[in-house]
Amino acid sequence: KLLRRVSEAITILLTTIFVNNIVTIQFLGLCPLFAASRKFDTAIAMAVATTFLLTLASAASYIVETYVLHPLDLQYLRIIAFVILILLLVRSLEDIIRATQPRLYAKHKVIIPLISTNCALLGVVLINISEAQSFLHSILFGFSAAIGFSLLLIIFAAILEQQRETAIPTIFLLSSINMITAGLISLAFMGFVGMG
Repeated sequence: KLLRRVSEAITILLTTIFVNNIVTIQFLGLCPLFAASRKFDTAIAMAVATTFLLTLASAASYIVETYVLHPLDLQYLRIIAFVILILLLVRSLEDIIRATQPRLYAKHKVIIPLISTNCALLGVVLINISEAQSFLHSILFGFSAAIGFSLLLIIFAAILEQQRETAIPTIFLLSSINMITAGLISLAFMGFVGMG
């Protein structure tokens, strides 16, 4: 039984990261992907913060859905409740970073607004509620989705840094090369779809 649970956990982890990646398959989180990937260190900070928040939001939303919305028959308030929950979590993270790491906050304060407007947070939370079978499954799904987003963000940022050192024709500068790069990364991730 334990082996079956470990196998299911590994399947959820790998499937959510590679096969059903929230950016390449669901098209969630594109705005922060393009905005935060301009600098590699900003991409790393965004990846860490998103992983923490998405995992925490998945766990908290499961609790809110299971113990508040469903028993009181308030599922119609789900989106409003989850948006408020995400904003509270983002605000709490911002306050904690500002109080404990003022230099880090000053350097990366641009990522906080990006995280709070990241549609991947709400999208994953809503997908999670519809698919989660347990609290542990909910946490694992949120963590896996965050790792998938983070992996894509870091790959994209690394490629963009490499492109800055390369002579690129003028017609492809800025948005054009970013869209082409994102498309090629998406195609690479699509290669995993047959494995799911």
